[in-house]
Amino acid sequence: MHLPNAQIKWITPAVLKIIHTSDWHLGHQLHGYDRQYEHQVFLDWLKQCLIDEQADALLVAGDVFDTANPPASAWRMLYRFLADIAKALPHLNVVITGGNHDSPSKLDAPHELLKAFDLHLIGAIARDNDGRLDTERMMVPITDNSGETAAWILAVPFLRSGDLRTEGLGEEDDRLIEGVRQVYQQTEQAARAKCKGMQALIAMGHVYMASGELSEMSERRILGGNQHALPADIFSDDVAYVALGHLHLAQQVAKQTRIRYCGSPLPLSLSERHYRHQVLAVTLEGNQLQSVTPHIVPRAVDLWRVPEKASPLDTVLASLAALAPQDLPLAQQPLLDVPVLLDKPQPMLREKILAVLEDKPVRLAKITPHYRETSQDTGFRQQHLSDVEPFQVLRHGWQQKYQGEPDEALSATFSHLLEQLEQDEDQ
Repeated sequence: MHLPNAQIKWITPAVLKIIHTSDWHLGHQLHGYDRQYEHQVFLDWLKQCLIDEQADALLVAGDVFDTANPPASAWRMLYRFLADIAKALPHLNVVITGGNHDSPSKLDAPHELLKAFDLHLIGAIARDNDGRLDTERMMVPITDNSGETAAWILAVPFLRSGDLRTEGLGEEDDRLIEGVRQVYQQTEQAARAKCKGMQALIAMGHVYMASGELSEMSERRILGGNQHALPADIFSDDVAYVALGHLHLAQQVAKQTRIRYCGSPLPLSLSERHYRHQVLAVTLEGNQLQSVTPHIVPRAVDLWRVPEKASPLDTVLASLAALAPQDLPLAQQPLLDVPVLLDKPQPMLREKILAVLEDKPVRLAKITPHYRETSQDTGFRQQHLSDVEPFQVLRHGWQQKYQGEPDEALSATFSHLLEQLEQDEDQ
């Protein structure tokens, strides 16, 4: 039996190759040290990865920048990368969504211009005067190497509480979670109406999912805190793959291969020095997920912790004196975390450590004092304010004054105020 070519095209599912990455945090500084060299090495590597994989699409699931007001150098780096991959892979589809570190308005500003070059940069959702969600803007068609539409991206950026509509929800519902669910349901419903044949649905999100493993010291809990972690059933079974951002450790969600955090490509805190940072190569055949393959991002700058465990100062100084690092340019020198075990605050601690490191090509990023006292109060007060989350400060103050834990209503109010403050900073 012979079928016309037009019918064969629909019977043979399209094969689509997607590179999933997130949390670039361009403009990031680690304990005062610039990361431009590391970011440029990563972007050069990513460009070659896209070429080697002959990728059809690049998805960046939020936190393109480290702050709402990134330096001009970070914008130049992004635009130069987009120009380079447009030349190298003219048919590459690029979809970038905003994260909680990004300014929605700044990301949206060049949207119409970039869209003309098949570069989709989506900072925030939009609604009409009646509050109806503009789903059209968040539905991005992805073409395969033949130029045919093979999938639809639900390009949902980070959702702030003001983006959600929770009217009509009962008191028993978690309003934030159900508000997020509505956004995805409405966008998916609109995209499903556009799907033809074996076209796939792919969702993007910058969210904190239930059971997700946070990176110590480098991630903020979002959407009101840990109590608002999203369940996996936010995404229906019709969605072939979910490309997530926010958590810096690559992981599956609820043991589902199709729902993934790719993790950040660079370590964003010294605690991430043992992470295998990666991007994910995702292959779909028609509307079915075929494989997810991690590509490990080469480490451009080493992170050292010397000694590995907190030790008395004499032992620490001896360990540092024994270091024999390779002679490298400043931007490539290892970043060093020095844990020290102390009985009490040590005068001139930093000066003593710097004296030992004076002629060594390493960069002292952090000295972490550990005290022998086991009192929770003493341990808390010895930490730097930059090393604790705002909720930890509230919890500590409440315990000191009232000898208990802040109740759920107070915790929720504090989380809401913190979110409002962060939103004001983004404007």
